Amino acid sequence: MKFAVLTIFPDMFTRFWEFGIIGRAIKEKKISASALNIRDFASGKHRTTDDRPFGGGTGMIMKPEPLAKAIRFAKNALPGASVVLLSPQGRVFNQVMAGQLAALEELILVCGRYEGVDERISEELVDLEISIGDYVLTGGELAGMVVIDAVTRLIPGTLGCAESAQNDSFADGLLEYPQFTRPRNFEGAEVPEVLLSGNHQEIEKWRRESALIRTLLKRKDLLETRRLKKGEADILRKWLRDIETILENQSARSAAGPLSGDQ
Repeated sequence: MKFAVLTIFPDMFTRFWEFGIIGRAIKEKKISASALNIRDFASGKHRTTDDRPFGGGTGMIMKPEPLAKAIRFAKNALPGASVVLLSPQGRVFNQVMAGQLAALEELILVCGRYEGVDERISEELVDLEISIGDYVLTGGELAGMVVIDAVTRLIPGTLGCAESAQNDSFADGLLEYPQFTRPRNFEGAEVPEVLLSGNHQEIEKWRRESALIRTLLKRKDLLETRRLKKGEADILRKWLRDIETILENQSARSAAGPLSGDQ
């Protein structure tokens, strides 16, 4: 995968390229990454990349001329690349989209600034607009780093363990199961016994059930749109029966009135 980032702050990416999975992926040539300074494509003494909006209003807008030149320069170097604009108006980024982008060979990320970019750039030179959430950042650089990180770890060979990405939260439409490491006892809290059993079938069963209940409690919206896999519906039905039993027992206890032991 080849990444090209267009930004007015290329130095923000210099350190980002050096650490962790991203740094290792670059060293091992799993990915290549470069940052182009949009100001280098601006004209005039001050290399201005912004101007006041037509019609009035607050803030400044990124000028179309330097952006267009920068995008076309990057496209000349990466002719097969998709051009992505990081923007609050874009589709919300998720794990599915990360997988789709990871299947590409080249990607150009345009980092907006100020109040946004001239609409003519979005309409004519951008293939996809991406937002990393329903909030506003001061620029697209951090969003670009998020996209690069999420996409890179899905590229084969970039993770130390090939199964890591498969078990991540959202990779299977569920949140990831709880994780534990040494010590076995931490401040009185014990690691679940099943994880120490060596019974891989039972461990996998526990992890699947734990992922389901964690998703139900924290992100039930994920379950509402996800197709359940074999055995998962049975797990949910068992929980439903257990909950119904608890409620029936509570109803029976209330109907019987207070017991002497409860007073």
